[in-house]
Amino acid sequence: MKNQFLKVAVVFFLGLSVIACKKANNETEAKTAEEVAQIADSAAKYNADTENSSVTWKGSKPAGEHNGTINISEGYLAFEDGNLSGGNFIIDMNTIVNLDLESEEYNTKLVNHLKSADFFNVAENPFSVFAITSVDEKEGKTMVKGNLTVKGIKKNIEFPATVVVNGDVVTLTSEPFTIDRTEWDIKFKSGKFFEDLKDKVIHDNIELSVVLTANKAAAL
Repeated sequence: MKNQFLKVAVVFFLGLSVIACKKANNETEAKTAEEVAQIADSAAKYNADTENSSVTWKGSKPAGEHNGTINISEGYLAFEDGNLSGGNFIIDMNTIVNLDLESEEYNTKLVNHLKSADFFNVAENPFSVFAITSVDEKEGKTMVKGNLTVKGIKKNIEFPATVVVNGDVVTLTSEPFTIDRTEWDIKFKSGKFFEDLKDKVIHDNIELSVVLTANKAAAL
């Protein structure tokens, strides 16, 4: 009877985990890549301030979650008639760090595992890229749509963001949004592809948020 109760409890817990995963923040749908937005010659261009730009990530499993950051190594934003019209940014996957593990040993193990072929295969794919394909206003929010390339796989996603222009400085701040990592061939311990993982499963959703600060480029 006790063993049966434990089995039921595990199934219930995993069920709650799946429900929580479905309620992820701004869950995106990965779609076929689209043509990148063309930038007019008259557009104002802002180059990324890499010291003040980064991507924040969060991954989870039934036993808990981990979070950290990845640096943006270069990029730009373009504006036409005062509105964001295009741009891109490059994410340096070698700079991925974990922020929640205090143990240096376990922190290093986690980061090295994320860089391995089980996850981002950084040795062969050192950079990920996001390139804007369109920008629209929906229900009072700025929706940034673009191609996200990870591990050489390019898919189109969309996320809500706040864009603030303050003189010669622009800041694009996304709301937290989630992607399904398996769309980019990151399948390690995914319940979609492996059976009987139970509490060893790693959720497919990765939560991301972007802060891109950029400075106005000098006129030619």
